Amino acid sequence: MDDVIRKGQERLRNLLPGGFGSVKGLILILLAAIVVWLITGFFRVQPNQQAIQLIFGKPYGGAVDPGLHYNLPAPIGHVVIVNVLDQRRTVIGSRSNAGFNRNARATSSENLMLTGDENIVDIEFAVLWQIKDVFRYAFAVRNAEEIVRAAAEAAMREIIGKSNLQYAQTEGRTRIEQDTKELLQRILDEYGMGVLIAQVQLLRVDPPQEVISAFRDVQAARADKEKNINEANTYRNQVLPRAKGEAASIVQKAEGYKAQVVARAKGDTQRFTQVYDQYVKAKDITAERLYLETMEEVLRDVNKVVVDKDAAGPGVLPYLPLPELKPNQPATPLPPRVSPSAQGASR
Repeated sequence: MDDVIRKGQERLRNLLPGGFGSVKGLILILLAAIVVWLITGFFRVQPNQQAIQLIFGKPYGGAVDPGLHYNLPAPIGHVVIVNVLDQRRTVIGSRSNAGFNRNARATSSENLMLTGDENIVDIEFAVLWQIKDVFRYAFAVRNAEEIVRAAAEAAMREIIGKSNLQYAQTEGRTRIEQDTKELLQRILDEYGMGVLIAQVQLLRVDPPQEVISAFRDVQAARADKEKNINEANTYRNQVLPRAKGEAASIVQKAEGYKAQVVARAKGDTQRFTQVYDQYVKAKDITAERLYLETMEEVLRDVNKVVVDKDAAGPGVLPYLPLPELKPNQPATPLPPRVSPSAQGASR
């Protein structure tokens, strides 16, 4: 090592006989400094970045894509490198300033907003955004993140001011997020920031801590109300179809009975008309026929005994017990004759 150092010193003396104080030495030093200065102009752009090259503070060329590039170093040139693909997240109304205790109150009032129904709501939301125009983002505004925060708070206050508290806590969350995103994008476009709002997320929509217990009671009452309404609708859906079915069955039975009675009445009318026509043609025969049919109808279910008055032989009267004769049954033999007194008793 000593030999190497000694040989280097000897070569340097040969190169600069007069030392670094000579003109040749100063030129060599200046050239070395210029080379080192020029070498510092190389810069690398990562895949998620874009760069802007400046010469005397003025941009030239377009956005520089990822890779190894060169620009004149300072103070002549300057390079601004911006992460354009990384998605930034800005949280408004966060309680992180109070540490990890999520029950602590935020130190500012950005989380307290007034709703359309004049209620105060405690809101925490996040804005996801990224850069869409690197030149506008780098030169149009200063402290872009603070501007995004202020614009997001203003946009959210405007949308919440048009919404009710119940709507903001339930079915309106998605709509509020979308409306806030669109309004915030319009505001930032008017500022010319070159920022794209990817998403707005509602993280917390609660009443103030001082009235949260009462608000929970109201929410529980509303839940009970919805439960009772759903149970009533379920019972109605069970009863109404059954009642409608029974009503339809009764109506059908009534229609059938109506058709039956009307048909019977028409049939009786036609029969009466036909009998009357025959009666007009032959009164005696028709009257006798009606008498016989009537007596047949009357005596159909009456116990009957046939007595033969002309039967020969004193004291015994043969008779036929018609009620005991049934279809498909053998005929009952005639009983022995009875006396005339018995005959009178049978009558």
